[in-house]
Order: sequence, then C-alpha cells, then structure tokens
Amino acid sequence: MRYMKFNKIVYSLATLSLLSNTGFAQQQSENLPPNATLQQLIDYALRNQISVKQAQLDEAIGEKDIDISLSGWYPQLGLKGSYNYNVIVPVVNIGGNNIKMGQNNASALTLQADQQLLNPELIQAKKAASLVRLSNKQNTESKKINAVVEVSKAYYDILTTEEMIKIVRENIARLQKQLKDAKSQYDVGVVDKTDFKRAQIALANSNADEKRNVELRKYKYEYLKQLLALDKGQNLTLSFSNSNMESEILLDTTAAVSVSNRIEFQQLETSKKIQQLNTQYFKWTYLPSVSAFYNYAFNYRNDKFSKLYNDNFPGSVAGLNLSFSIFDGFKRKKQVNKSRLQEERIDWDIKNLENSINTEYALSKATYNANLNDWKTAKENVELSKEVYETIKLQYDEGITKYLDLMTAENDLKITQFNYLSALYALLSSKLDVQKAVGAIQTN
Repeated sequence: MRYMKFNKIVYSLATLSLLSNTGFAQQQSENLPPNATLQQLIDYALRNQISVKQAQLDEAIGEKDIDISLSGWYPQLGLKGSYNYNVIVPVVNIGGNNIKMGQNNASALTLQADQQLLNPELIQAKKAASLVRLSNKQNTESKKINAVVEVSKAYYDILTTEEMIKIVRENIARLQKQLKDAKSQYDVGVVDKTDFKRAQIALANSNADEKRNVELRKYKYEYLKQLLALDKGQNLTLSFSNSNMESEILLDTTAAVSVSNRIEFQQLETSKKIQQLNTQYFKWTYLPSVSAFYNYAFNYRNDKFSKLYNDNFPGSVAGLNLSFSIFDGFKRKKQVNKSRLQEERIDWDIKNLENSINTEYALSKATYNANLNDWKTAKENVELSKEVYETIKLQYDEGITKYLDLMTAENDLKITQFNYLSALYALLSSKLDVQKAVGAIQTN
C-alpha cells in the first residue's frame, strides 16, 4: 500500500511539473506580427536566431567556466577515512623491553580545510576572467551583426521577387487581352494567324516566368524562416513598398573607414590581451605555491575489531604547504618564449585584418557606386520603356504598327522593370556590405 501511495505522489509531482513546463513554454513562445517590417524581422532574429542563441549560451557557459576556475580561491574542505588491519604489529626494544608499536586494528577519519594563499594558476584565472567575458560578448555581437545583414538581404530578396511576380502578372493580363484581340482579328480575317501565334508564345513565356518566380519565392521564404528560426508551419507575411526600399538606398561614401569599429578587429585585440596574460602566467609559474591547512583527525585503535571504535585518540594539525620547482628542464622558459611568439603571430593577424578590411571597404564602396549608377539608369529606362510601350500600343490599336512592334515594346518594358528591381536589390545589398565593412551595423 505504501508503495502504491508513493507511486501516486511521484506521478502527481511529475504531472504538475509537466504542466508547469508547458505553461512556461507557452509563455515563452513568440510570434511575428502579420505584414512584418524589416526592423521587426531584425529584432525577432536578434532574439531568436539559432546562432545568436548559441552564442548567448556560450556566454552563459563561459560564466560557469570563470566561476569554476575561480573556485580554487575558496577554502577547500575534504573528509578522508581509512581502516587498516596490521597483520604483524611492529615491535621495538626500548630499555630492554619489547614494546608493540600499534594495535591490530586501526581506523581514522580526518577532516581537513585548505586555503590557497599564492597560486600562479589562480592568479591567472582571476585576471583573465574579464577578458574571457569580453571575448564571449564580442562573439555574440559578431553573430548579431551577421544576423542583421543576412535577414536584411533575405528580406530585400523576397520583396524583389514579389515585385517581379506582380510585373509578370500585369504582363500576363496585357498579353491575355492582346491574345484575345489577335484571335478576334484573325477570326474576321483582318490579320493572318502569325500575330495570334506570337501572342500565344509570349503568353506562354510569361506564364513560365510567373511559375519560376513563384517557386523561387517559396524557397526564399523558407530561407528567411531558417534565419529567423521560425517553424516550418509558422506563417510569415511581409510589409513592402517600393518607396520604402528607395528611401533606404542613400549612403555616405565619403566617411573614412575605421578598423577599430570592426568586431573582428576588437576580437583580435582581446585575443592578444589574453595571450599577453598567458605569457605573464608562465612567468608567474616561477613563484612558489603556498597554501594553509588545518585538519582534525579521529583515530581509533584496538586489538579487537568489535572494540575498535570504543576509544578515540584525536589529533589536530595546522600549518603551511610550500611547493616550488627548482629545475624543470627549461620548460617554463620555453613556454614564455612560445607565448611571446604567439603574441607576435596575433600582431600579424591584426595587420592582415587591417589590410583585408581596407580592401573589403574599397570593393564594397566601388560596388555600391556602380550599383547606384545602374539603378539610376534602370529607373530612367523604365520610364522610357513605358512611354515607348504606350505610344506603340496606341499606334497598334489604330492599325499603324504591326503586332511584332507591340510585342517588342512589351518585352522591353518587362525587361527594364526586371532590371530595375534587380538593380535596386543589388544596391541595397551592396549598401549593407559597405556598412558592414565600416563597422556601422547596429544591433541594438
């Protein structure tokens, strides 16, 4: 009966725990608002992206590692017990008398406290704690910067595709009307079947364009969901207008690049400081290790095991321990020299990064300027192609021009609109690359 009651109690506690955890999970769930803006996507990614979550966990793990490494400064308390059976008890002769040095059964229980007073390894751990903490925070910041860039580019890519689909569907609507008109003219014998066939071909090509972009859009939404760490079944809708995208294209390209703003540079600087501390640690190993201790022992002895714990002969000792290496085969000297070489290597890493950042900035700036020019040209071409199409459409409706001219104008308009959207996406993408190169990506 008691066993059954115990099982019921355990089952009840487990059920309560499960319900509690479920409620907690529901409280922690977060959904994106419908028609999410870019800023809402970025904010969500900074809170939920897997790589950011992992970096934040690494920070928490790093804090535990720091606590573990510093725990040696606290008093260490230990308990040790023993039992010995002396098969042959030693005998010594004192003043002509044979005296047994002990008894057959011996047992001891020793409680000892140790306190480190001077320890090179603990000194190094204490001084390195702030640098390790900083390094972990910089790693998280790096992941957040990547999240902002990746989510922004994915957002612009999706919305570019959305606009392309709109353009194709507008084109399909026009072609369907043209096909209907061409069919009517063919039926009454005004034109031959060439115009009708050309309209069919153009409409089929536009339908294929729509299908291709719709399929690509599915993938792009899934990719954005991956970046946001959204579940596959979770709905995602975006807010977009061309004017908003165009308002984001401008960038000050006259500002000089500052290498110190880059998180990669800051991480290398932190790595160098940690390495310098390691060099100092190997120098500290020339110092002795000093610790204080105090113990209290319960000692039991008796020739009969049944009476072993009847009498206690306690003992207590306090003192200092000193440990000092006199000669280690020049190990510490070689460790110091090796650590200095590692410092020098980090210096070269920093130099290489500076050169890479300058090159990256020059490339991203040149790409941005080129894309800006392409975008301006594409925008002008869209206006021109619209004018040309509208003019030729009027001429075709009045029977002045051929259907082939109308098809050419229609195709030119679609191509210029596609080129405009591609140029706009490339421009916004290259702007992000410039901002990343100069270390201007904001994560808060």
